[in-house]
Amino acid sequence: MKEFFHIRNQVQYYIELGFYFFRGDGMKKTYTMTSIALFVAIGTLGSQFIWFPAGIAKAYPVQHAVNVLAAILLGPTPAVLIAFMIGLLRNLLGIGSLLAFPGGMIGALIAGICYRYFNRNYMAAIGEIVGTGFIGAFLSVPFAKLFMGTTFGALFFIPPFLISSISGAMIGLLIASRTKAYERIQLK
Repeated sequence: MKEFFHIRNQVQYYIELGFYFFRGDGMKKTYTMTSIALFVAIGTLGSQFIWFPAGIAKAYPVQHAVNVLAAILLGPTPAVLIAFMIGLLRNLLGIGSLLAFPGGMIGALIAGICYRYFNRNYMAAIGEIVGTGFIGAFLSVPFAKLFMGTTFGALFFIPPFLISSISGAMIGLLIASRTKAYERIQLK
């Protein structure tokens, strides 16, 4: 019986450690978890329907639009978590590649940091483009070598990642600007 309580306390500790960014009252926690689930669903389903070929890879602009919106609304940590879960679900469903992890997660992180630092929607879009289009593309080269067994040059992934991230960031920026304008109208 003592071992059961010890295991239960360890599980509770790791759950609390994993959700350290859900601070605040109960409503904020519920809002954050619901928003995360909604963004993951939109990103997973949207990537199945909206994609286009970009070089050797497929471009999923919905992933980048979700990254921009999550960075603006939730911050960098939940945005990275959302990008990870979307990439994981896309790979489990067979509609994505392993390159979704370095590209999406780094783009979400840089977008969240840029928005938090500058507090401007367009900076989140620029952060997504720089994070995915350049940094994520460079980190995809060793990632592809280790996990996919392919070798490409350092600049190989930049064009498809840039095409995908620019189109998705513009979609996310358009949605963010329209929702902010709608909220301002409703508040007056």
